[in-house]
Amino acid sequence: MAWPSSKERAGVPAGRTLSGLPPRTTLPDLRARPVTGVPGVGPRIETALKDLGVTSLADLVSHYPARHEDLSNVKNVSDLRVGERATVVARVVGAKRIGNPAGGRSRGLSIQLYDGTGYMPATVWGRGWLLNQLVPDVWVVVSGEVQRRYGLQLAVKSIEVVDDPGSLEESAHAGRFVPVYPANKGITARRIRALVHRALAEAGRILDPLPARMLAAHGLPNLHDAVHEVHFPTDRESLESAMRRLVFHELLILQTGLAARKARLEKTESGRAHEGDGTLLNPFLKGLPFGLTGAQERVIGEALEDMRSEKPMRRLLQGDVGSGKTVVAIAALLTAVEAGGQGAIMAPTEVLAEQHFISISNALAHLPVNVVSLTGSQGVYERKAALAAVRSGEAHVVVGTHALIQKGVEFRDLSLVVVDEQHRFGVGQRTVFKEKGATPDTLVMTATPIPRTLSLTLYGDLEVSLLDELPPGRKPVETSLVEIPEREGAYEAMRRELEAGRQAYVICPLVEESEALEDVRAAEELHEELEAKVFPERRVGLLHGRMKPAEKREVMAAFRAREIEVLVATVVVEVGVDVPNASAIVIEGAERFGLSQLHQLRGRVCRGLHPPKCFLIGDPKTEDSRKRLDALCEHQSGFKLSEVDLAIRGEGTLFGSRQSGMPDLKVAKLLRDVEVLVEARREAFALVAKDPTLRKPEHRPLRREVRDLLGADVEWLFKE
Repeated sequence: MAWPSSKERAGVPAGRTLSGLPPRTTLPDLRARPVTGVPGVGPRIETALKDLGVTSLADLVSHYPARHEDLSNVKNVSDLRVGERATVVARVVGAKRIGNPAGGRSRGLSIQLYDGTGYMPATVWGRGWLLNQLVPDVWVVVSGEVQRRYGLQLAVKSIEVVDDPGSLEESAHAGRFVPVYPANKGITARRIRALVHRALAEAGRILDPLPARMLAAHGLPNLHDAVHEVHFPTDRESLESAMRRLVFHELLILQTGLAARKARLEKTESGRAHEGDGTLLNPFLKGLPFGLTGAQERVIGEALEDMRSEKPMRRLLQGDVGSGKTVVAIAALLTAVEAGGQGAIMAPTEVLAEQHFISISNALAHLPVNVVSLTGSQGVYERKAALAAVRSGEAHVVVGTHALIQKGVEFRDLSLVVVDEQHRFGVGQRTVFKEKGATPDTLVMTATPIPRTLSLTLYGDLEVSLLDELPPGRKPVETSLVEIPEREGAYEAMRRELEAGRQAYVICPLVEESEALEDVRAAEELHEELEAKVFPERRVGLLHGRMKPAEKREVMAAFRAREIEVLVATVVVEVGVDVPNASAIVIEGAERFGLSQLHQLRGRVCRGLHPPKCFLIGDPKTEDSRKRLDALCEHQSGFKLSEVDLAIRGEGTLFGSRQSGMPDLKVAKLLRDVEVLVEARREAFALVAKDPTLRKPEHRPLRREVRDLLGADVEWLFKE
């Protein structure tokens, strides 16, 4: 038999310290305690909670309510009025079953209540199992709406049996602001409420990792009080204060990790000062058939200033479709070559890599710059020659896919990396280039505009440049939503474009991403329909992701040469494909695409001299789908659309945050909480400026939180 513990010998109840106070704990400690330690969590409930992402005590404590119901209006029976929602604390006089169980409807209960000021009947449906508990003289807390049916009665929303009326404050289900939690088929919101109530007691006193100075400066409550108030608030004001604290906490941890990572890179990495002499850049800019926009001039200046510094450049270039990001990238690449280095540009798909190779090669044809392509589909001889050119330095600019970062690729002197469409790559792919060169400068480009709040969160360790000006003469895309019965009208409008000598895209409907073969089948069937029935007199081509790279190149070359008039394609043409003569695009099954993806697809037809048209053929069955398509018809700006998209779908997993190294946000809403984000960012960067590795005693709890949240990405914090 085990000896009793010192607490047991001293007569201290479980869950208490010798002082009688709850034990002190930290959030990382709670993450190490399984949820099965909470009374009432057996195998079935454990499985249901796991489906909600709850596996530890910390997960349960931070499984925050979706909303609260105000059941705090406690009144005497004698003061009740018709139409009001109220809570009554009373004794049960009697209870009986009512209603007919036929048709699958649960029977209800009629309960007679007395609180010392009057009698009141109450009706509750669907909880007949309570009958055995509702014996005469038992105390209950009942909340609901006062109605007039054969006199006053209470239509019960919530009911709970309590030991005595004095225990009302301990009730989790009535007589207060009652939390309503996200639930699933395996567990009800009421059961979660009870488990959270127990979990908070099990957790003890939660220590605050944020410095007291910081909390006082922002008027925020401590973490323990905030967590309790968010679940079971005292009043509306306390709930709002607690929510602000948790939002600040979540964003501060993220920003502190980003600030610490940036500080470390600046301290430990030495880059290369690119002192270009303009022998390549100036002729390139002078030879452009158009003038630079003010935004392009500004952004090129920002990039070149970074490149002249001995600190490695880490810059995010955001620009809408057609804003001229490629010109900025070429200017940076030429500066690297002028300084004796090599430049590389990495694209997420072979189609986009091929597009970059063609456009960059053409743009630099009159300059002594050797541009080499390196992709996974190259033949043995072609790849061997490319690798040799990269290794010897004969290749000044290397364009490719992720094949650029595979083993066996050796650069002579890689000094600049351009990563296109950053949201397609993870943090690891962005940083692995360090192994290919002596910490090369990095320019990250995206044509998927990101709201400022989201870029501060995802790319807080990068400087941000914005191409917020389109070249003069760029025409807006006339976008219209076409219902299925009107589909022929869209193709008739496309026919008029073809008759005028222009070209068009038709994008086949997206099937589930995991069903690649289904996507191919859909594209092939659509191609056959258009070729045989809709445009039998036209040359219709087909492009999809499972074609061999050589076949893709052949199709795109034919489309660029106007040998193909209508190109049926999957989303393989989403980014980068540049055919100025294409003036119309039809997107079948448009409701199946995301908003940013639709904007990218639409961007394929905004590069020519003719007024472009986009037809969204779809049958949106949900409100969100309808909002996305209506937004695309209303707005041309990708930045505006990105905010609409974020508002519709919420933060969720931030742009594939599990891939990008960022954790999900639980309480923060970036569009709503922009002011808090700015405050948290300012505090985080100021704190890290004073204590870069968070070694000071008052910062160590925060350091542990950052590590727990960001994991291996900041593991170095604990190795020094």
